[in-house]
Formats: sequence, structure tokens, C-alpha cells
Amino acid sequence: MASTQVRKRDVVLSFGAAPSSVAGASIHVVQLDNSFPFGCCINGPPMQDPTFVDFFSKHFDWAVFGNELKWYWTEPQRGQLNYGDADRLLDFCDRAGKPVRGHCIFWAVDRFVQQWVKDIAHDRAQLMSAVKERLRGLLSRYAGQFPHYDVNNEMLHGRFFRDRLGDDIGAFMFREAARLDPGATLFVNDFNVECGGGYDPYATPERYIELIRELQRRGARVGGIGLQGHVTNPIGEVICDVLDRLAAATGLPVWFTELDVCEPDEELRADDLEVVLREAYAHLAVEGVVLWGFMQGHMWRPDAHLVNTDGTVNGAGQRFIDLRKEWTSEVRGRVDGNGQFKFRGFHGTYVVQVTTASGKMLKTFAVDKGDAPLVLDMMDL
Repeated sequence: MASTQVRKRDVVLSFGAAPSSVAGASIHVVQLDNSFPFGCCINGPPMQDPTFVDFFSKHFDWAVFGNELKWYWTEPQRGQLNYGDADRLLDFCDRAGKPVRGHCIFWAVDRFVQQWVKDIAHDRAQLMSAVKERLRGLLSRYAGQFPHYDVNNEMLHGRFFRDRLGDDIGAFMFREAARLDPGATLFVNDFNVECGGGYDPYATPERYIELIRELQRRGARVGGIGLQGHVTNPIGEVICDVLDRLAAATGLPVWFTELDVCEPDEELRADDLEVVLREAYAHLAVEGVVLWGFMQGHMWRPDAHLVNTDGTVNGAGQRFIDLRKEWTSEVRGRVDGNGQFKFRGFHGTYVVQVTTASGKMLKTFAVDKGDAPLVLDMMDL
């Protein structure tokens, strides 16, 4: 598969400083983590379920909050702020060492704008003041804590702020977010684009590219492209073509930000999930995949879960686990007569155990991206 080549690098572990003592020594290399992250959506209620927490902790590297950071959640009534739910989830993720995507600062679709914002929308000055306060309040509170933000969600499908505050408002949101939290990568985020726009004329790759370019022309620091990935019957060639077009036109990294695959038959669901994951993993532009849930009863779309209510892993869940294992390197062998051990491994961090007649030695190292072989002097690590 292409993914085997894209995400791997040749590695040479060199023991040149002491070849005589290690020649023929037993080597066991184990990858600790993969530099390509897989994440998942979490919410307050399922985090009370130990089965949910256990699967999430074992199988995902990143998180995103389903609702708890959205404006309608953090400020359902004007001036009545609720950051407690987000704080609790963020505290859990911090303790677990899992970065969190900030989803989302604004939502461009009318029906997801809370009523008090709609009530002041006739007054441009009041609405603009509320927008500025939302930016200041959220981004100042959490500065440095969310590595990603979806700035104005689903701008291909909604125009709430643009229709009331003018064509520059989207770029203004990006500019202010960059000023308030300069370390965060700022994303556009939308749905159906990965399908090529075949049944959604609003979500063609061309429209997405033009949106990004317009934002950039107005000074927005667009740092990433979010493809939500709420898919049914995905076609790998179509997804690959969309990724190619987005990457060629923008040069920006792509994340699948809300992936779920809806299919009643679990084995077909597993096949469909594998189609999307392989296309994502094999494409150089894609830098991560976040699932929009995994457990039955705690998902937005039906027939998309990987784990059943009783905690058993279904066929789709096992396929996900198997793919993650496939994309993790573990090799054994012996140091050759030149004091070297060579292997090809996926990008990420590793530990190696070297067993000689005199004992065992443990070393850790990282395999980064690169075309040339990575030569590591093990005696200097």
C-alpha cells in the first residue's frame, strides 16, 4: 500500500563505537507512538462510563469536544458563561496527555446560532460587539491550550455572520484568533467536500479552495483544512482526487476532523471505514484523523459505532484496531558484523532493547520524516 511508503523511513542503528561487543547482539525495536495522530470526539456524559474512557484512552491520541466549546453551549444566555464543562474535559485530556482540537469558535449556519445572538442580529454594532467578546473571552481564557481551532464552522453551508456583518467578517475572525492565540493552527471546517460535491453543490473542492483563497486575500492565517467526513458508501478514488486538488491548490495540511461511517452491516461498515482511513493515511497532505465518536448510544449518526453498548468491539472497531497495529512498527533481529541494525519503520518514537552477553541496554529515539536513511549512533543516545 502507498501508506507503507509515505509514512515510513529507512533507519540504521549504528553501534560503530563498539562493534566487537555488540556484533550479533539481539535487537528488539518497538514503536511507542505514531506521529500520525488518531483522535476522537468526547462529551461529558460518556466520560462517566469507564468502558468509554478505557477505549478512548487506549486507542486515541487526540480529542475534540462534541459540544462543550461551542458558543451556544458556553454562553446560552448573553453574559451567562459556562466554561465548566469544557474545563473538566480539558483537565482530563491534559492529565491523559491528549491534545484537543478547539471546536468551534463560531458556527456559520443559522440554526446553530443561539437565540440571543439572533435577537441582536438586527443591530450590527451589538452583533459585532458580541463577536469580539466571544473571541476575546474564549481565546484569552484558553490561550495555548488548544493547538487547533475551527474558526467559523461550515462557511460553505452557512452565512449567518457574513450576511449581517459583511464579507470581511470571516477573515476578521481568523485575524483576531491569530492575534489572541498566535500558537494555534486555525482551520476551515466543512462537510461533504470529501465526496467531491457530487450531491452537494455547496461543498465542491473548488468552492472550498475559493473560500480559503478569499480568506487569505483578506489577511486570514488559514493554517489547515478540515474535512468532516460524515460519509456513507465512500469511494477511495474520489477521496484521493479531492485530497490531491486541495493540496495542489492550497499547500495546506488536511485533517479529517469528524469522521464517521454510517452503515447498518458491521462488516460493510468496517470496509467503508478502512477505505477512508487508508486514503487518509496514504496521502501526504493529511496530518491526522479524528473520529466523531465510537460507542453505540454516544454517537451523532446511527449505525456508525465501533464499540457496542455492552463494551464489546464490533467488526468495524476491530478493523480500526487492526489498522492502527498495521501502522505501528515492531522488529527483531541481530546487529550485523559492521555494528549496524537496519529496518524500515513508521514515523514516531521508539524504544530499542539490545541484549548482549554482558546484559541489556535500552535506548529511545525518534524517526522523523525524511527521504534519506536516518543513521543513529546508538552509543551517543
